[in-house]
Amino acid sequence: MASDVDAVRVAAQNRKARHNYSIEDSLEVGIVLQGSEVKSLREGRATITEAYAAEQGGDLYLINSYIPEYKQAGQFNHEARRPRKLLLHKRQIGKMIGSIQREGMTLVPLKLYFNDRGRAKLELGVAKGKRNYDKRESEKKKDWDRQKARAMRDKG
Repeated sequence: MASDVDAVRVAAQNRKARHNYSIEDSLEVGIVLQGSEVKSLREGRATITEAYAAEQGGDLYLINSYIPEYKQAGQFNHEARRPRKLLLHKRQIGKMIGSIQREGMTLVPLKLYFNDRGRAKLELGVAKGKRNYDKRESEKKKDWDRQKARAMRDKG
């Protein structure tokens, strides 16, 4: 019997995104990949920490994501840092483009994973950049919550 953890297999995660940005909304989108890219993703060697999504010609593309070449693909390999098209409905594309045109908003990939049907999906977040004092404040809150939980566990 497979659990929910087995159903979703994470290929790449952007842990810095939640530290550097305040995520206002997130959306699951599809991504157009070549065969050798899928094989490389299943090995779990992709990086999306420097990636972002941008509008090009009315569509959204994932820019600067790194999916290394698959060694066994030979001459049919892919380019490691090519722009990859994101699959959304037209209404969702319009909403995302409208949200990134506001001041300080950007589209940041949070997680690249395979769903229960084996399809590669990308969790895309509409984010606003944090200032340094916001980062320090969230760090203080996290530390305080950790200390509070430790104290409650020790007393109880």
